[in-house]
Formats: sequence, structure tokens, C-alpha cells
Amino acid sequence: MAESTENVGAVVMGRRMFSNGDGPWGDDPFEGHWGDNPPFGVPVFVITHYEREPLEMDGGTTFTFVTDGIEHALEQAKAAAGDQDVEIVGGANTVQQFVAAGLVDEIQLHVSPVILGDGIRLFESLGSEPIELERTRVIDSSDVTHLRFQIT
Repeated sequence: MAESTENVGAVVMGRRMFSNGDGPWGDDPFEGHWGDNPPFGVPVFVITHYEREPLEMDGGTTFTFVTDGIEHALEQAKAAAGDQDVEIVGGANTVQQFVAAGLVDEIQLHVSPVILGDGIRLFESLGSEPIELERTRVIDSSDVTHLRFQIT
């Protein structure tokens, strides 16, 4: 996991990935699942329909809430990342939007031997055209299999 994030300079995620919720933020908005020192250590751009002031956390993570679409979130993330990578961490709907728009060049999947049975399917709403993947790396263990694909 450390290797997969060592060149990440910014992160993009959806609102549900940030807070498991949707709708307005309310008077006392949720500050995420990660405590005071989130594991990102880089700027994080949260795609949402609801405006909110940036949320600065310990360890170099600032959550910026983007209300004008995935392209604008990606533009801000690229500017923040400089020559480093931008990682799109989810949730599923956010990943689907980026893949469908042709804005993803690599996909990493981390598969654990647990069946949850609920949630949004990652590859359900990508349209009818096939997306060709070239497997570039597999790391297997008893707890997780890490898969990396290049979109061709």
C-alpha cells in the first residue's frame, strides 16, 4: 500500500467517501472518518453538491469541497499535486464518473476475502462500451490481493 501512494500529491474523493452521507452539511458538519490526523498527508478534494469551507487537519491534509464537477476537482488536484500523481479513492460513483469521462489512466484494486453484500457496485454504471485493461501488477497474500491495471 505504501508503494502505491508514495508518488501521490493530491487525492480526489466523493462526498459519501468523506462522510457516508449526502445532502446538506448541517450546523455541525461531520469531519470525516480519520480523526484529527487523516492518513492522506496531501490536499484532498471532495466532490459534493453542497458548499463548505475547507477543512484543515493535522499532518498536511486539507479537505477542499468542490461543487462544480469532476473536471474542476481534477484540475484543482493536478495543480496541487504538481508533478506527482492524483489519486481518486472513491466512492464507487465518483470512480464511475471519472472512468466514464476517460479521465483515468490506471486502476488499482485491493481485494479482501470479505463479501459485504451491499453498497454501490464499482463497475456497474460505465456504459455498454468495453474498457480494455492491461494487468501491470499483482501482489497476493492471504489477507489481500493488490491488482494494478493500465487502461489501454
